[in-house]
Amino acid sequence: MSLFSLWTEPQKLKAHVDDFSAKAKLEKRLSDLFVSSRKRPAVILCIGTDRSTGDALGPLIGTHLSRLNLPLLHVYGTLDQPVHATNLIQTIEFIQQSFVDPFVIAIDACLGRVDSIGCIVLADGPLKPGAGVHKQLPEVGEANLTGIVNVGGFMEFMVLQNTRLNLVWRMSENISSLITRSYLKISCE
Repeated sequence: MSLFSLWTEPQKLKAHVDDFSAKAKLEKRLSDLFVSSRKRPAVILCIGTDRSTGDALGPLIGTHLSRLNLPLLHVYGTLDQPVHATNLIQTIEFIQQSFVDPFVIAIDACLGRVDSIGCIVLADGPLKPGAGVHKQLPEVGEANLTGIVNVGGFMEFMVLQNTRLNLVWRMSENISSLITRSYLKISCE
């Protein structure tokens, strides 16, 4: 746990993919998180699989970010090398062995209420991957970003499989841009 987590109340911000002013607040909070962890290796862990449209959000974001080659930003989970239920534990162990005290932001798709579809949520604390589809996976990250891609509550696997790619793609572009702008603000200082 970082000192930053000890001295502030946990925050949770939510913005619809088309709400520019709300996304500006997410970007500011992301910048603050990067600033507070400036001396630590920054790791973006994008969780999901391209075998399910709804669950492809993480690998799409990872692919966008990895193509930018941002200096000293370590990205795991892309379309070429996804991080999912079968390799998540090994990936977490690899990150812990590769970096001293990394600052990890975990990213995943999630299901929610119908009026929250298309929303991006940034929260302090670890991500609970697989919770929406009742999988028992380890929590990961000091902060997490989730994209609500469809409605939850019934037949979650089918819902994820039948999520519109257009929404997932737009959310992946928006989240990648938020991370990029936030990270570049502090890396250029």
